Amino acid sequence: MFKLIRDTRLVFGRSLQVSLRNSVWLIIGLFQPLLYMLLYAPLLDSMIPGGKALQTFTPGLLTMMAMLGPAFAGFKLIDDLRAGVVERLRVTPVSRMALLLGPVLVDVLLLLVQVTLLQIVAFAMGLRIDISGIVVAFVLISLIGMGMAAMSYGVALVIRDEGGIAATFNFLTQPILLLSGILIPLTFAPTLIKTIASINPFSHVVDATRALFDGRMGDPSIVPAFGLMIVMVAIFTVWASRMFRTANS
Repeated sequence: MFKLIRDTRLVFGRSLQVSLRNSVWLIIGLFQPLLYMLLYAPLLDSMIPGGKALQTFTPGLLTMMAMLGPAFAGFKLIDDLRAGVVERLRVTPVSRMALLLGPVLVDVLLLLVQVTLLQIVAFAMGLRIDISGIVVAFVLISLIGMGMAAMSYGVALVIRDEGGIAATFNFLTQPILLLSGILIPLTFAPTLIKTIASINPFSHVVDATRALFDGRMGDPSIVPAFGLMIVMVAIFTVWASRMFRTANS
C-alpha cells in the first residue's frame, strides 16, 4: 500500500506538471458550461416556479461537466503512447495502478477547480444553497469524474486514436446526458422518456445532486447515486489498470 501511495504521488506530480503547462484546456473546459450558466439558465425562470431555476439547473450543469470533461482525458494518454512515455514507465517498477491513479486524480483536481469557479459564478447570479450539501455534492461529482477519466484512459489504450475516442464518447454520452434531466428536470418529460431515464444511472445522480443542493441530506436518491458511482469507479479503475499491464505498444 505504501508503494502504491508513493508511486501515485510521483505519477500525480508529473501529470500535474504536464497539465499546468497546457492550462489553456482548463479555461476551454469551463467556457461551454459558463455559456450555459449565463445564457441558458435565465430562460428557465419562467419554466421553474419559486425562483429555483438556478438551484435546479446548476447541479445538472456540474454533473455534465463531471461527465464530459474527464471523458476526453484519454487524449493526453495518446500523446504519451506516441512519445513512448507509457512504455518507458511500464518497464519500471512503478505500480500499474499508480500509472492510472496519478493522471485520474489530476483530472479530478482540475474538475473540482472548474466546478468551483462555476459555482462562484452561480453564487454571483443569486444561487443560495446548503453548504454541507454542496460539500457532499462535490464528493459525488469527484466520483463521477474519477470513473469517467478511468474509462477514458482504458478506451485510449484500446483505440489509440483521438478521432476514435471522440466518436466513442460522443456516441455514449449524448443519450445519457439527454436522459438524465441535466438541462431540464425529467418531471417535464413524457411518461415514456421518464421510464427509459429511470434505468440511466446518471439520472439518479442528477436527482441526488439537486437534493444535496436543496439541503435534503436524507433524500432517498443520494445513497443509490453514491453506490452506483462507487461501483463505476471500481469497475473502470480495475479495467483500465489491467489495460496498462496488458496493452501492446
